[in-house]
Amino acid sequence: MNAELVKNVVLVHGGFVDGSGWREVYRLLTGDGFRVRVVQNPALSLAGDVAAVERTLDALDGPAILVGHSYGGAVITEAGHHERVAGLVYVAAFAPDKGESVNALIADPEPGAPVPPILPPVDGFLFLDREKFHASFAADLPSAEAEFMADSQVAWGLDALGGAIGEPAWRHRPSWYPVATDDRMIPPPAQRAMARRAGCTVTGTDAGHCV
Repeated sequence: MNAELVKNVVLVHGGFVDGSGWREVYRLLTGDGFRVRVVQNPALSLAGDVAAVERTLDALDGPAILVGHSYGGAVITEAGHHERVAGLVYVAAFAPDKGESVNALIADPEPGAPVPPILPPVDGFLFLDREKFHASFAADLPSAEAEFMADSQVAWGLDALGGAIGEPAWRHRPSWYPVATDDRMIPPPAQRAMARRAGCTVTGTDAGHCV
């Protein structure tokens, strides 16, 4: 399957946000003639989010490029085995290996690395500190848009954060990784390390996490 000839694109969002964060990417891709679908992750468990992606893939009429942002990278790493997936794109995303979870990947940050302002869990769910949301998650966006995103956060379930990967799909699919070089949620060195490990074609862009 030649990924360069694929016209379907499936976009998978990360934690704390929903699929509307892909609006501008959707506009650009559809403007270029791609058929785009945006998955709405329940964000309760990794298995549930993988199932949501698989339902979207099942409904397509042909192969697709599967794109994940942030935690969405873990989702596509598991869902990418679907027969319709021609390739994977990790956008400032986690690319876990077998047995790893997002929780494991963020457990031991490098000295001096930015620490995401995740509040203590409440009833099994996580949120970002509203006052620090703009600077950490959405630094490239206008204040009004970042404030809206902070006030419309999606609760991120601990079971999603702790969901471990089986066989990573990047071992069996061509993969690409645009690194966000000013990211304050997932440190750029960690992004590059995961991309190298996954054998991704790596590029870089001067942007923050909400690239």
